[in-house]
Amino acid sequence: CCAPCSGAIIECLLDSGIRPAIFFSNSNIFSPEEYRKRKAEIIRYAAKEGLQVIDDDYDHSSWLEGSPEFAGCGSPDLRTQPERGPRCLQCFRFRLLRAAEYAAANGYDVLATSLASSRWKDLRQVDQAGLWACSRVQGVQFWAQNWRKGGLQERRAQIIREQQFYNQNYCGCEFSLPAGPR
Repeated sequence: CCAPCSGAIIECLLDSGIRPAIFFSNSNIFSPEEYRKRKAEIIRYAAKEGLQVIDDDYDHSSWLEGSPEFAGCGSPDLRTQPERGPRCLQCFRFRLLRAAEYAAANGYDVLATSLASSRWKDLRQVDQAGLWACSRVQGVQFWAQNWRKGGLQERRAQIIREQQFYNQNYCGCEFSLPAGPR
């Protein structure tokens, strides 16, 4: 995800001897300019830590429209749902499935997500989406982890200040904007 949510997790993993690859998959982000801002921040932080960022294709139209297996987040029955509702679960599924498919195709066997660090996200939804995504690919396990505990929430806030991260005021999609399209 974005740098503000990832900073403390990356630091924790590095301190534990784990060097993650960062898969930036955020087709949910509206607008393309906002997407570029958020991507630039994670690239900047990853470069400081010597980590690789894999930039998934920005495909907002697929995120909105969906596919036979995936109900698009822009469908009329989802776009008006509140945060932490069914639209968020679909969004997590879309993004984590892309991450799991990339992981399987490129020799990674564990998938974790910084979505589990935000107090604005429903941790059960994040875990459900991660388990669902990894059940659809061979050889990738989902690492369900509450990245809010053990002082990580506080460290997250410190890193945001220390790194002077661009810190957005909405989750990313147009439907989460205070006066967003409905």
